[in-house]
Amino acid sequence: MITTDNKIKATALTQTHKTDVGGSEVQASILTSRIKEVTEHIKTNKNDNMARRGLIQMVAKRKKMLKYLEVKDFEGYKKTVAKLELRK
Repeated sequence: MITTDNKIKATALTQTHKTDVGGSEVQASILTSRIKEVTEHIKTNKNDNMARRGLIQMVAKRKKMLKYLEVKDFEGYKKTVAKLELRK
């Protein structure tokens, strides 16, 4: 589970303005931090198939968000991918 501090850091990383808490960039950033936490959990608990299933769902959701962002705002997409250090 993502902590409040980690969520605030992820939100601050990609906010377009001070009150932006639900934009596509911010949602992708929060999902990325959750994905990192679940990945670490799965490395230590190899038989946790429910966590693995949730991880796959989160990755798919982030992929859809980034695809939407790429179509709507390509410059914002490039900035978000660079800030989150994702391969694309």
